[in-house]
Amino acid sequence: GQIRYSVVEEAEVGTMVGNVARDLGLKVEELPGRRLRLGSEESLRYFAVRLDSGALVVSQQLDRERLCGAAASCVLSVQVVTENPLQLFRLEVEILDLNDNSPSFPTSHRTLRIAESATVGTRFPLESAQDPDVGTNAVGSYRLSPDSHFSLDVKQQQDGKLFPELVLERALDREEQPELQLVLTAMDGGSPALSGAAQITVLVLDVNDNAPTFDRAMYKVQVPENIPVGSLLLQLNASDPDEGPNGELQYSFGVHTSDSVQRLFSLDPKSGKVQVSGALDYEESPFYEIHVRAHDGGVPEMEGHCVLQVQVEDTNDNPPEVLLTSLLNPVPEDTPPETVVGLFNVRDRDSGANGYVSLEISPNVPFTIRSLQNHFSLVTRESLDRESISQYVVELIAQDGGFPTLTTTLTLLLNISDVNDNPPRFLQPSYDAFLPENNPPGYLLCTVSASDPDDGDNSRLVYSIESGQVEGAPTSSFVHINPDNGNLYAQRTFDFELLQVLPVSVAVRDSGSPPLYANVTVYIFVLDQNDHSPTILHPASKSDIPAPQRVPLSAPLGYLVTKVTAVDADAGHNAWLSYQLLPQSTDPSLFHVSLYTGEVRTARALRDTDAAEQQLVVQVADNGDPPLSTTVTITVTLEEMALEESYKPRDFLAGAKEKPDLTLYLIIALAAISTVALATITLLA
Repeated sequence: GQIRYSVVEEAEVGTMVGNVARDLGLKVEELPGRRLRLGSEESLRYFAVRLDSGALVVSQQLDRERLCGAAASCVLSVQVVTENPLQLFRLEVEILDLNDNSPSFPTSHRTLRIAESATVGTRFPLESAQDPDVGTNAVGSYRLSPDSHFSLDVKQQQDGKLFPELVLERALDREEQPELQLVLTAMDGGSPALSGAAQITVLVLDVNDNAPTFDRAMYKVQVPENIPVGSLLLQLNASDPDEGPNGELQYSFGVHTSDSVQRLFSLDPKSGKVQVSGALDYEESPFYEIHVRAHDGGVPEMEGHCVLQVQVEDTNDNPPEVLLTSLLNPVPEDTPPETVVGLFNVRDRDSGANGYVSLEISPNVPFTIRSLQNHFSLVTRESLDRESISQYVVELIAQDGGFPTLTTTLTLLLNISDVNDNPPRFLQPSYDAFLPENNPPGYLLCTVSASDPDDGDNSRLVYSIESGQVEGAPTSSFVHINPDNGNLYAQRTFDFELLQVLPVSVAVRDSGSPPLYANVTVYIFVLDQNDHSPTILHPASKSDIPAPQRVPLSAPLGYLVTKVTAVDADAGHNAWLSYQLLPQSTDPSLFHVSLYTGEVRTARALRDTDAAEQQLVVQVADNGDPPLSTTVTITVTLEEMALEESYKPRDFLAGAKEKPDLTLYLIIALAAISTVALATITLLA
């Protein structure tokens, strides 16, 4: 149920009103963590909460008359907010009246002029005493000093106010007593009672013996609160049967018509027309009572009185209000559905259907509202994702039940804060880097790049080389990566003949807590450079000069003299070899070297005039840029011998016993080239 406290006005600052923590079921030790506090400006102005005890205390001396005026009940609404979780509690504190004001009259001395012809029973309204206190402490009774001509009658209006009237009990005689002195005392109902008095002088006047009279003693009208200023409410009509000045009437507001009422209504003194002179507001006052006096021009003048009651009807002239009590902003993106992120109140100063308020939320946002009377909470409706939408414009539309309908829109800009819920992702599934061999250390191999849709530190990426071994050495001794931009550098000089492909596993992590990771493989292909000259395998000898090749003088054209065989440790084009006979040979026209096989054959028939010993200089060149080459000098002796004995295919591989190392060299060269080709094809596949 509703928690309600009471405290006497003018209580000392620090006076305890009630124990909020105990009445709300909160533990005192939890109060600092839950940040118990007062939620509204009005609450903070007059009260405070002590976190060490949970007590609600007075923070400013309270004056009930200043806070609530003459209202019968003075209740202040107090909002208490706790967080973790976010909750709103509403309390009521009633300010109890203290009898600290004495009744007082607007004027301490008043003169009444009453004709001697006034009839017994005539009533004369007197000014009411004012007491800012309420209830039993307000004005409760009046007392008149004893007098044989007058008695006191007190009337009570609809709102409970007391109006004193003098009642003529015995006819006046100016010649006998032209002046009477009376004392009117007002007393309140406090304990002890306080009082105030006013002096009344009654002057007995002579003969104008007919007082003005109105058609009715009371008039009632109903008007809408939006009635235009200047509108006519009513035209009063009073009559006086006297003639001349004694029958000429003027209208004025009675003494019981307050200044505030006189500011809202005007009275024409001659015609009796009552018009609206100020803006009426049902929310400020739904009812007004106008006391009107009509007096004639006689000597003494006589007067009549009537009351005009104005009932103000409500119109839908106040738009609803949406009051933000508390808001969580920004909202973490991992906030689960049905979490309260905001508290709101709505109100409308109109009444009835005009004051009924409904609250709606803009569509297409992951939030909804929950209601309890005029209190609303903003809750998450579904999961949030900052990477999809980082900010929402939430409109709360309040609509009343009047006609035409009035609406108010409160626009909230809700930011979604990031959590580290996305791992980094590389832009490619793998990377290929091509590195010419003999590179300098520090050579830029490639740049790996990853992205992270998170924000702030959650998206700040750090690159690293994952631990591993290459030929017994750590991978980090071969390559280095810049942790900030992903640039991958060579740590050493690479040799294609020793290492053709180097797979490197690169990792990236974000700076979130905890960090999230991803990795990718970078394949570093070492490109061959033409850094090896061809190596002659045949002809070869243990000495610097190969053994001479013997050719019969009868050898025909195309006779196979020998075959030059060479290999190149490079690969690809750099290992393609070509052979040619250099001009430095003894007789370049006598022999021919096959460009690609290296076979040396006779280019013509031999003649007796040819030199018996021929020096053939053969150059073996690779296909690099620039090409590298090696030369070999072959000595050929021309001899008289039987062709049948000497004309045999000169297979340089024949006689493995004599040259076992030649076969071994060829096998090693072919195996190395095949291995490199196979590894390259496998990795690229």
